[in-house]
Amino acid sequence: MPARNLRRIRSDVSFTSFFIAELPLDARPAIIPRIMERLPTNSSYIPADRDLEFLQRDDLRAVRVGLELLKPELIQREQGIQSTIVVFGSARVQEPKTAAQLLRSAEDESARFPDDRTRQRRLEIARRQFTLSKYYDIAREFGRLVSSTCQVGNRCDYVIITGGGPGIMEAANRGASDVGAKSIGLNITLPHEQCPNAYITPELSFQFRYFAMRKMHFLIRARALVALPGGFGTLDELFEALTLLQTGKTRHLVVVLIGRDFWDRLIDWPWLVDHGLIAEDDLQLFHYAETAQEAWDLIARHNGVTGA
Repeated sequence: MPARNLRRIRSDVSFTSFFIAELPLDARPAIIPRIMERLPTNSSYIPADRDLEFLQRDDLRAVRVGLELLKPELIQREQGIQSTIVVFGSARVQEPKTAAQLLRSAEDESARFPDDRTRQRRLEIARRQFTLSKYYDIAREFGRLVSSTCQVGNRCDYVIITGGGPGIMEAANRGASDVGAKSIGLNITLPHEQCPNAYITPELSFQFRYFAMRKMHFLIRARALVALPGGFGTLDELFEALTLLQTGKTRHLVVVLIGRDFWDRLIDWPWLVDHGLIAEDDLQLFHYAETAQEAWDLIARHNGVTGA
C-alpha cells in the first residue's frame, strides 16, 4: 500500500472508514487503536437503539409509545395469553387481618386522646376500611375461581390482569397464585415510589410510562371487567370501559360491579337517566354481584364458558 495513503489514514480520521478497507489485514492492528483514540466520546457515536439518553427526548415520544404497545403484546403472546379478565379496585383496601389490626390501633389512640379530632377521624376511617376489607377476600376468591377453571394445561384463557399494585389488585393476583395459575400486573411509574405486588407471575409483570398504553393493554384481550370499591383510578378505568361499550367501540366486554350498596351510594345512575345524560338502555351495560361466585357466573354465562 502506498505510504502516502497510510499517512493520510493516520492524519485524517474522517476518512478512515473509506480507507481502512484498503489496508492489508496485517497492517490493520497497528492502525485501528490510533483511529479509536480519535473517535468522538460523546453520545453521537452510540447506536441509537442503545442510547438511553437519546430515547428520552421529547421528539422520541412516538417511538416510546410504540415500544410500550409492542413489548407487553409480544411477551403475552409468548406466554400463551389468549384472553383476560380485568380486576380493578382500591390499592388502599387491606386484607381483613391487617384492617383489624389497624382498627385496634386507631381505637387505642382514640381512647388515649378523646378530644383529638384528627385521631377521631382516623378511627372513623379505620372502621370503614375494616368494613371494606371483605372485598379483599372477594377479589382473592374471584381470582382463585377464574384461574382454577380456565387455566388448565397450556390453556391460558381468562387470565387475571390487574394494575399490579397492593390492595384489591394484590388480592386478585394472589387468588390466581393460590392455585398456581398465571396472572398479569400492569404497573405504572408514578412520582411516588410504587412496586408490583408479590403475587404477579414474574414473566407477566410489566411497568408502563404512559397511562394510555397501560389502559389499552388492560382491554386488548379482556372478556370482562370486574370493579370492586375503589377511588379515582378505579372510576377512571370503569368509565372508560363503559364509554367504549356505550359508543360501540367494544362489544365483547361484560362489566360487573361488586358491592351494589357501594356503587349505588357512589353513583346515582337513575339521576343521570332522569336528566337525559344517559339512556335507560345504558343501565344494561353493567351488572351487579355480591360475591365472587356471582360475578364469575355472570361472566361465564355471557361468554359461554362451560364447566364454570
